[in-house]
Amino acid sequence: MPEFLHTMVRITDPEKSRAFYEALGFRFERDMDIVRGGEKEATNYFFGIGDQESVLELTFNHDGRTYELGTGYGHIAVSVDDLAASLGELQEQGIEPEREPYRVREGGSLICFVQDPDGYRIELIDRSGK
Repeated sequence: MPEFLHTMVRITDPEKSRAFYEALGFRFERDMDIVRGGEKEATNYFFGIGDQESVLELTFNHDGRTYELGTGYGHIAVSVDDLAASLGELQEQGIEPEREPYRVREGGSLICFVQDPDGYRIELIDRSGK
């Protein structure tokens, strides 16, 4: 039976990206160097969240290249127990929301977006029912 394994995004600063995703509640699990022809080409950083293991792979290419997000990428969604408290904790680490939390429909969950150091959007979905 098929099973979802992970999402991969390319990053330009492993330290900043790790700090950002750990601030969102992801836990660093391991890194893995990709070596071709005796040269370290890339490093993959794997993160889990909750009871899910290795659901996020951040890939850093060592050749200094940069990336454009393009128009096809949307966002990664993460649930939080209390959106207001989570945003307060993120703000202490310099992570600001794109705009104030809102609901897409009446009675829907309160949501808010933040961006990682490379501009990838992360949707935070409040599960507190507030």
